[in-house]
Amino acid sequence: MKKQVAVLPGDGIGQEVMSAALDVLKAVEEQFGHQFKVFQGDIGGVAIDRHGTPLPAETLELCKSSDAVLLGAVGGPEWEDNPVHLRPEKGLLGIRKELGLFANYRPIKTFEALRDASPLKRSVVDGVDFVIVRELTGGLYFGEPRERRGQHQEVAVDTLQYEKKEIENVVRKAFDLAATRRKKVTSVDKANVLESSRMWREVVEQVAADYPEVEVEHLLVDVAAMKLVYQPKQFDVIVTENMFGDILSDEASMLTGSLGMLPSASLRADGFGLYEPVHGSAPDISGENRANPLGMVLSVAMMLRHSFGLEEEADQVEKAVQEVLNAGYRTGDLEGIEKIGPVCTTSEMSENVVEHFQPNYAMSGILAAYM
Repeated sequence: MKKQVAVLPGDGIGQEVMSAALDVLKAVEEQFGHQFKVFQGDIGGVAIDRHGTPLPAETLELCKSSDAVLLGAVGGPEWEDNPVHLRPEKGLLGIRKELGLFANYRPIKTFEALRDASPLKRSVVDGVDFVIVRELTGGLYFGEPRERRGQHQEVAVDTLQYEKKEIENVVRKAFDLAATRRKKVTSVDKANVLESSRMWREVVEQVAADYPEVEVEHLLVDVAAMKLVYQPKQFDVIVTENMFGDILSDEASMLTGSLGMLPSASLRADGFGLYEPVHGSAPDISGENRANPLGMVLSVAMMLRHSFGLEEEADQVEKAVQEVLNAGYRTGDLEGIEKIGPVCTTSEMSENVVEHFQPNYAMSGILAAYM
């Protein structure tokens, strides 16, 4: 298989975790005989410094001409005082909108080797495995008007707006995903207060009629937030609007114990996607080779699966991560959990994943030869 991948390291630890991801992608390329052409672009704060904008036109064109996008992280204290249109986060919001990436998948799965990383009891987190599907290009983050009013700007206005088609698109993604899993969709809204949520619930019921094999439940967002921390195993696929999804997915990350472990995919209807770890740019450890690269590595696995249809390759990357954790290797964010040897640097963790990945493929090839 030949594919072109746009690589946007971004800010802070983005470059470090991206280097680890590309090491793993190279291992996949070599072991499975694929060709991944990688081209790098700027986004976020580094793009502001180099190009005067958080999303340069050349970066956008690179992404549009590629088969998928890998992104590290954006943001940092250097740009906090910039005007709104020159904030690094504008680059991320802009690329999602420009590429039509309307559905964000964030898998929440606990690793047996990291059960003690979660602040919750083992009985609560053991066996947790669900996906939050978040609408990504509508709602409060993109609504207009968005302004300060009054003589002294004492009134602030943000607009929450959704069209039925926007809701239907992301809800269908959630039902399609649930049909391949445990066949349950939990729709999260605030239908007791918001008109947009009442329309959201109506659309979910309309779409559900096309998926009779999938169970559907509706939860108010406050109830969903509570159940995430005391009954998380009840969830399979959660689908919700932009702001609720942003908040709930960060809450759910604590089930695994570290943001550094979590990947995500932002997708459109044709399977094109942007893949990034959930963590931020972590400027306090930037350049120190201490960041956990596993969320970025697992984002590569999601790219292989969702954009390229390479199930075996994705499985092998995920298995290699699992084996590295089972062997006791840990980065600093996981320090204190049972481990073997010293805490790993970012590059050492990358090397460990590559080393565990290659024997997996060799063994599968040997077995295939005798089948």
